Amino acid sequence: MAVSNAFLVSSKLETLLSNPNDQSSSPLPSGLIGARALPMNNNGSRRGLIQRARCEISASKAASISALEQLKTSAIDRYTKERSSIVVIGLNIHTAPVEMREKLAIPEAEWPRAITELCNLNHIEEAAVLSTCNRMEIYVLALSQHRGVKEVTEWMSKTSGIPVSDLCHHRFVMYDKDVTQHLFQVSAGLDSLVLGEGQILAQVKQVVNLGQGVNGFGRHISGLFKKAITAGKRARTETNIAAGAVSVSSAAVELALMKLPAHASSSSARMLVVGAGKMGKLVIKHLVAKGCTKMVVVNRSEERVEAIRQEMMPSGVEIVYKPFDEMLACAGEADVVFTSTASESPLFLKEHVESLPCVADGRLFVDISVPRNVGSCVGELDNARVYNVDDLKEVVAANKEDRAKKAMEAQGIIAEESKQFEAWRDSLETVPTIKKLREYCERTRAGLVERFMSKHGDGMDKKTRKAVEDLTRSVVNKILHGPMQHLRCDGSDSRTLKETLENMQALNRMYGLDVELLEDKIRAKVEQK
Repeated sequence: MAVSNAFLVSSKLETLLSNPNDQSSSPLPSGLIGARALPMNNNGSRRGLIQRARCEISASKAASISALEQLKTSAIDRYTKERSSIVVIGLNIHTAPVEMREKLAIPEAEWPRAITELCNLNHIEEAAVLSTCNRMEIYVLALSQHRGVKEVTEWMSKTSGIPVSDLCHHRFVMYDKDVTQHLFQVSAGLDSLVLGEGQILAQVKQVVNLGQGVNGFGRHISGLFKKAITAGKRARTETNIAAGAVSVSSAAVELALMKLPAHASSSSARMLVVGAGKMGKLVIKHLVAKGCTKMVVVNRSEERVEAIRQEMMPSGVEIVYKPFDEMLACAGEADVVFTSTASESPLFLKEHVESLPCVADGRLFVDISVPRNVGSCVGELDNARVYNVDDLKEVVAANKEDRAKKAMEAQGIIAEESKQFEAWRDSLETVPTIKKLREYCERTRAGLVERFMSKHGDGMDKKTRKAVEDLTRSVVNKILHGPMQHLRCDGSDSRTLKETLENMQALNRMYGLDVELLEDKIRAKVEQK
């Protein structure tokens, strides 16, 4: 088998992957496949020097080396054996401060764009983004674990401005089964600051809602998130872990009331809520539940505030709407300011707050937005006390122990759902080989039938022709029955995944399917880009 064009093809592939729209380059030679070259390492090892794959299939095969033997010894064999990995690269409230998380935060409206950009990376096939006030996590299906993590980390650095070294210090990375376990725990509220809180499940659902129809939110990642939703629902309904859970918004209200001066109360303190979105609405509800009878709400539109006002009726609570251009004036008349908007830049800076009238013990800012709505510089002022989502741990700690037992029950549900997802994912491993093997056999059958008909088909009636077609298809199906049985990976028999994958790899080698499978992967990457 000739390999004289291998480096040419690898170079061509790199060009296609880095600039798929470049029309100046000639197409790949017919029957030729090449993949990315591995980077050099310090030892100059073979791994660092060999091409990922090189193989030429042509009429002029070298007699001394068969196609099968070349595939056995080629790097292509290793490349197609490697199972694409599900990987999560993330930072959350447990590993990184809010100062870093807010730079990484991606608004929901930008999630589809982020998926597209991530899938344009050379080793990323599928992607999803989960960005909340407590976490920023990127889920990907990666052709290579090491390179996938490297590319995603560099992308996170580029989009946030945070050096890669800092990201590596605060990030966490998980692979495959650990990713499944982690996301299912997240969806169940077991990884939240507030154990068992329900908002994260809605956010996981939103990943699926926004991912529908986005090229890159593929079968593996979408399947993972859909199963996570099921696990989260079961954990809540079957263990009641959410009962009595303190939400982020309620914890914010609790914190504010704890920090009020001794002479003040929820009914006497002047409350300002900036933002009437989901979180702002919850803050208002919790303030009402704690006895607050009057508050000012600043929002871009009055319609949303009016809807909240109508929902609260007939509670006797006075909710006063003010537009954003009156925000500073309203803050000057408030003892407590809650902020929960989607603004990507601070609404309150030092120069804004220092000019406000002073209040006893300092004005209280409780900021539950990420990115933060209240600049950290505000905390330097004597007349201001600033708290953000990371400060809610104080409130949550007292509430956590009661639900720890229910969390243990939920872990059993998560383990069960994880096992089901992994079995489903395992069943997908052999699908490309099954498809390619059937296509190969059908091409062979159709070619032989056509040759037979060209010699002996004259005068053959339509019924006989159909009988020949049916007979040959039946023969092919009978022959394929055994191999197909040994490629099953759905848990219906005692065969292990390892045995099934060994069978798959043997069939790939015997029928030369490795090349076609790798071509499909590369073609999919080029089309994505």
